[in-house]
Formats: sequence, C-alpha cells, structure tokens
Amino acid sequence: MFHSIAPFIEILILAIMLNYVLSFFWNSRSRDLLIGLMAFLLILAFSSWFKLPVLRQILIAVSNILLLSIVIIFQPELRVALSKLNLKGRRFKEFTEFDRFLDHLTNSVYRMAERRIGALIVLEHKDILQEYANKAVLLNSNFTPELLESIFATTTPLHDGAIIIRQQIIVAAAVILPLAEEGSQLTRSMGTRHRAALGLSQQTDALIIAISEESGKISIAREGVMTRGVKIDRFKAIIRSIFTPPQDKEMKGKFKLKEWIKQ
Repeated sequence: MFHSIAPFIEILILAIMLNYVLSFFWNSRSRDLLIGLMAFLLILAFSSWFKLPVLRQILIAVSNILLLSIVIIFQPELRVALSKLNLKGRRFKEFTEFDRFLDHLTNSVYRMAERRIGALIVLEHKDILQEYANKAVLLNSNFTPELLESIFATTTPLHDGAIIIRQQIIVAAAVILPLAEEGSQLTRSMGTRHRAALGLSQQTDALIIAISEESGKISIAREGVMTRGVKIDRFKAIIRSIFTPPQDKEMKGKFKLKEWIKQ
C-alpha cells in the first residue's frame, strides 16, 4: 500500500519545496536571474528531447560553473530563506535588533552627557507605566537617536520631564515622575531629576537613566537603588542583564543586578 502511494508523496513534497523556493525568489530582487535559470533548464531539456548532443554537452559543462555562480549570487536570499526556516535564526535576529537599539541608546546617552544635556529616560519593564504616559505628551514613535536627542534639547518644549520607552517605542515625553521618599539612598546633593528617577524605581520595576546637567555624569536607578557615575561598559551590561530575552541570558550566565551595582 505504501509503495503504491510513495510516488505521490514524493511529488507532493517536491511541489511544496519548489513552491516555497519559487515564491521566495520571485518576490526578491533576483527574479530576473531566476527566469534566466529556468530558461537555461528548458533549453537543456529541449536538447535532450530532440537529441542535440553537441548543445547538450556544452550546456552540461556550463551547468557545473553555473551551479557555483548561483550559490554566490543568491547568497543573501538563501541566508534569509534558511533563517525563516530556523527558529534559532529568528532568535538571533531579535537579539541583534536589541543590540542595535542598545548601541543607539548608549551612544545618544553618552553624547548628551558630554554636552551636559540633562535627561531622564525610563525603560519600561514588566510594570506598565501608561498612567504616567497619559498625563504627558503621547508620541508612540519608533526609537531613533535623533528623536531622543531632539526631545531633550533645551530649545524644545518637551525637554522638561522624562520620556518612557516601551520595547523600542518612545511612548510619551514630558512625563512627570513621583519624587523619592526619604531613605538611605536620598542625599542632599540629588536634584529633582535624580529624586524623580529614584522615586519611580521605588514604585515600579522600570529602569531609569538620569543625566546630570551639572556634572555630565550618568546614573541608573533600579529597584530603589541609585548607581551614579556609570561607565559605558557597565551601562550596557546592566541594561542587557534586565532586558535581554531569557534564552540569551542563559547563554551569557545569570547574575543579579543588585550584586552588580554594589560591586
């Protein structure tokens, strides 16, 4: 029974594979090359059917070189096609997108710090901060370094207050945050911006980045703990430890943020 339907199963599998390959390349910039390849195969079949030995031998010799050329020409498309079939490739794509966002955020933050531009940036985690966003100026714009730096430029009306970033989206600007309550972390040298960063970190699980206008130093508030004068490498490590997807955390090792901050 199985042997009788095996040819049909093979034809079905080959048809699905051929349909996937053709539909993928047909929608890409290599469509013209694919048409040329199909024409080449038709000519090869034509030479076999009508018994044209010279033409057939020439085409077979050319096909060996053509096969290698196709792999080189279609390399970007083949890489994308394989990544769509591989879940690991999808996770890697997501991770590189996060890495790109983190690099842009880091460069913008330290660029503003060098120019002594005060800023308050809230990275939303599990606790939704929509109640604060609703009382501010809603943006819902994709994160870009240019947009971030233009918001905190002193000549713009949105530079006062904080911004809220949710999954690489700038949700709102000119956000008013609650000030910190009295505690061991609160010092007289803290200005309103740092008190607000510490205050929100006491009430939510968000990570808040504060840039001082006076000193140009960068501080990070998280879980009621304020770390001041954070260097660029440590800045990236702290954010990555919180916002990197779980599967990437396992590969890089697990460590607690408080232990890292207290070192």
